Amino acid sequence: MDFTLRAANVEDCKDLARMMMELSEHEKIAHKMKLTQKGHIKIGYAIYFYSWSSMSGRVIYMEDLYVMPGVPRYRKGIGKALMSKVAQLGLAAGCTQLNFAVLDWNKPSLEFYFHQGCYDFTAESGYHLMRCEGEALEKLAQP
Repeated sequence: MDFTLRAANVEDCKDLARMMMELSEHEKIAHKMKLTQKGHIKIGYAIYFYSWSSMSGRVIYMEDLYVMPGVPRYRKGIGKALMSKVAQLGLAAGCTQLNFAVLDWNKPSLEFYFHQGCYDFTAESGYHLMRCEGEALEKLAQP
């Protein structure tokens, strides 16, 4: 299967929304999604953003890496190509790390990331991923 990697544009919104919904179903959090777009053209995406580490400088964070179910993705290199592109963009922007989170029960993805040379930083770092949302976020925002 041939595929092309490119930056998303506004015409991709329906496909991206569909794939985000599929990812939320896979991660068992679809009930939290508010997207409703439909369509079937694109087969995968990677969402990333740049951040800063006080110890490491500029870093890139990969929020999502997704390839549609049913696409012959294994041994076709689609996920690898998407992740490689994020890494290339990070290096070109002067980043020293590619960070991301993966669900502890998602063994195929963990194996994929380990195979790419990534490692689980959780135990080594001693950090916990924290979140503040909803009423707690509203309360926190009060002066």
